[in-house]
Amino acid sequence: MNSIPAINRLLAIMSPQDQALLAPHLEPVTLDLRQQIETPDNEIEHAYFPDSGIISVVARSAGGQQIEAGIVGREGMTGLPIVMGNHRSPNDTYVQVAGAGRRIAAEHLRAAIAQSPTLRHLLLRFAQTFMVLVAQTALANGRAHIEERLARWLLMARDRGDSDELTLTHEFMALMLGVRRSGVTNALHALEGKGLLRAERGSVCIVDRAGLVAVAGGAYGVPEAEYLRLIG
Repeated sequence: MNSIPAINRLLAIMSPQDQALLAPHLEPVTLDLRQQIETPDNEIEHAYFPDSGIISVVARSAGGQQIEAGIVGREGMTGLPIVMGNHRSPNDTYVQVAGAGRRIAAEHLRAAIAQSPTLRHLLLRFAQTFMVLVAQTALANGRAHIEERLARWLLMARDRGDSDELTLTHEFMALMLGVRRSGVTNALHALEGKGLLRAERGSVCIVDRAGLVAVAGGAYGVPEAEYLRLIG
C-alpha cells in the first residue's frame, strides 16, 4: 500500500486508505518566495499541501487594493474551492515564506474525494477551520489595534514554522495587515520595547511567545481552537 512520509498535518492524520488514494498523484515541490499558487478567476490546476513555508490567500478589490484574508502552512492545504465543488476563486494565492511540500492535480483530488467519504469529511473540516480563520482576520482588521494584529500574525506564522526566526520585511507585513509601512515599524518597535521580539532588517525573532499571546488578546486563538476541535 502506498504511504505518505507526511510532515503536512492533514496528510499525516489521513487514514492509510485515504493516503493510498492520494499518494500516487502527489508531486514533491519547492515553494519559492512570491510563487503564484492560484490566480483570481482562473481555473485552479493543483492543490498544495505545504510541509514548510507560508502561503497567503489575498483578497483584491476591483480597484487593485489588497489585503491578506488567510494563511496556509503545514496545518492545511490550498485549493479549497475544489473541495467545495468549485474550480476557481476571486482571490490571489501565493507563497509569502519559502518552503516545500506536495501538490496534486485538481482532477485527481476530485476523483479521490468522490471515492472516499472520509477524505471528503476531513477536507471539509479543514475548510471550516479556514473559514473561521478568515472571519477572525476580518474581525481583527476591523477592531484590533495594529500591535494586536501584528502579534496575531507573528504567532500564526510561528505556529506554521520550526523557528522563532521569521524572514519578513516591513513592506510585506504592511501589505498583509493592510496598513502603512510606518505603522508596522512603530508596532514592531513597541513590541520590541516590551521584550517580546527582536526586529532586524528583513527578519523578526520571537523572544517571548507568551507575551505576544497576551498582546494579541482575543485576536488570537479562536481559529486555533477550532482546528484542534475539528482536526486535532
